[in-house]
Amino acid sequence: MTSERIEHRACFGGWQDVYRHESKVLGCDMTVGVYYPPQAEQGPCPVLYWLSGLTCTEQNFITKAGAQRYAAEHGIILVAPDTSPRGDDVADADSYDLGKGAGFYLNATEQPWATHYRMYDYITEELPAWVEADPAASDVRAISGHSMGGHGALTIALKNPGRYRSVSAFSPIVAPAQVPWGEKAFAAYLGQDRAAWQRYDATALVAMAAEKLPLLVDQGGADEFLESQLKPHLLQAACEAAGHPLQLRMQPGYDHSYYFIASFIGDHIAHHAAAMRG
Repeated sequence: MTSERIEHRACFGGWQDVYRHESKVLGCDMTVGVYYPPQAEQGPCPVLYWLSGLTCTEQNFITKAGAQRYAAEHGIILVAPDTSPRGDDVADADSYDLGKGAGFYLNATEQPWATHYRMYDYITEELPAWVEADPAASDVRAISGHSMGGHGALTIALKNPGRYRSVSAFSPIVAPAQVPWGEKAFAAYLGQDRAAWQRYDATALVAMAAEKLPLLVDQGGADEFLESQLKPHLLQAACEAAGHPLQLRMQPGYDHSYYFIASFIGDHIAHHAAAMRG
């Protein structure tokens, strides 16, 4: 896989890089932010994959979350990919919640989306293979994300037992098959068969999870999408019914923005660091 480094900035004793690489899975070039902590010069470091939300690129997390400080403290590589395939020949829609910037971390089966929108395979297979080809990165992994990316982190961890040491999410879309964002995307990408939607719905997946990987979820109490799109109580009910460990932390006063993420990202990175050391 061909790649080139397009950004290289000193940051908390390490380096915040951005790469452009060829994705055969998606059929386009992709950009991805990679933070190397200072410990990466001494040997392989564990990797935390961050999945961003609707409308985001790799830039939102690396410029707004303040995560590099904590990654440097714990010796963790941060990998933040773009949220969808890009390019002139990639299908798009005239809305922020479908098409480019809205890949939903699934493998589309319907045209025109199926040709390029295979973000699930990209995140679970192609991206880690590219990352772990670097001697600085180990194959010890964790995954996290925000909103649409929180949905991606939870579903990918639940569908891949043993692949990740830990998982967490900020303001995740926990039940996309039951809310407008998910219904619109799933109908377009996966078709009208709602049974197919369940394969990418965290509330459905906890019931059949082969591994009881604890879920850490932070949700802002003043989030403007809390009641209409996020509905964390549905995940809580599903986890209780399945006996699946969940730490749901409602944070009063916080909204859906990166101010919220920056306030608690240190907790999440410490959570992942402890799991990846184990």
